[in-house]
Amino acid sequence: MNEHNDPKDATLAVWAGEDKPHWENATQVPVVHSVSFGYADLEHWAKVGRGEVDGHIYSRNTNPTVRAFEEKICRLERAQDATAFASGMAAISNTLFTLLTPGDRIVSIKDSYGGTHKIFQEFLPRFNITVTLCDTTDQGAIETAISEGCQVLYLESPTNPTMKVVDIARLAAAAHRVDALVVVDNTFATPVNQKPLVLGADLVLHSATKYLGGHADALGGAVCGPQDLIRRIFHFREINGAALDPMAAYLLLRGMKTLALRIECQNQGAIQIARFLQSHAAVEHVFYPGLDSHPQHDIARRQMQGFGGMLAFSVKGGYGAVMQFLPRLQYAHRAANLGAVETIVGPPATTSHVELNASERAAMGIPENLVRYSVGIEDVNDLIEDLKQALDSI
Repeated sequence: MNEHNDPKDATLAVWAGEDKPHWENATQVPVVHSVSFGYADLEHWAKVGRGEVDGHIYSRNTNPTVRAFEEKICRLERAQDATAFASGMAAISNTLFTLLTPGDRIVSIKDSYGGTHKIFQEFLPRFNITVTLCDTTDQGAIETAISEGCQVLYLESPTNPTMKVVDIARLAAAAHRVDALVVVDNTFATPVNQKPLVLGADLVLHSATKYLGGHADALGGAVCGPQDLIRRIFHFREINGAALDPMAAYLLLRGMKTLALRIECQNQGAIQIARFLQSHAAVEHVFYPGLDSHPQHDIARRQMQGFGGMLAFSVKGGYGAVMQFLPRLQYAHRAANLGAVETIVGPPATTSHVELNASERAAMGIPENLVRYSVGIEDVNDLIEDLKQALDSI
């Protein structure tokens, strides 16, 4: 691909990482299942091992199919390099354990994904790493915490599941004033809707299982950023072994080709559904950054190109109403996933924050009557009618 032009996201989603000649002139990236790669010339083999020339030795380290996936997400995020992982949580944990050492301090927000929150509360403190979690909506408080010194600022925007938005550019500038690295989980937004590196972040990561793959059939994760940081994270990953499987990499590559199309459809559907939910008598509150009523709508408009296919809403009648409402939905999987072509729905108690108990979720501002709704690519009017008949039953 011509590096001197600036292809749009829809073009990169199809062509990035796939512009090299493939085996037997295949037009699609081959799935290379081989664990190892052989060399007759020992000196060349040694140069590959030392990273002096391109090549592969062992698929726990690098693999041709996996590398194509890394190059695609790298180009979409406008990064220098990327490395892949077996899952999104592997990307998050490997990145944090690469960057942090005993005695360090990390600043983050209270509204992070449940697995991430567990790392902050349970695992990092074991290694004498101080974790400061701030009110997600208080940008000033986050800046104050950063100014007291830290090595990493970790952000998620929009947040899972309450769809709060943080000012990435503002907080990244504050972090850089104290020489901290800024890591942003961009899973909900995707590079189509938001590019954290352009906004000042140092690293951006994804659960590729979600929107990147888009078909709920492959686990994976990725982190993108400057080559020097990615090499450090890659080294941690290759030694600790959280490698992405080549078949999963192929499925993610195939899914990413329609990423721009899917996101455009889901952006359009989500805003219509959010507006419908606002008008329904059984709904207490709708959480979606595309709504004018969203507290951080102005920030979202400034840093996002689209507001995404994720939304949440609370229903009247508590968790009992959720249990009554969800089984009535016809066009939605009740499952712990998101970002697929099919609509997916569930409460945080069984999805994003299943690892936490009700009081822990309440402390994070997640009510038990909250429903997380991942908009698929179905006809939006069918989805609205489906929601209406189910909500009418409450």
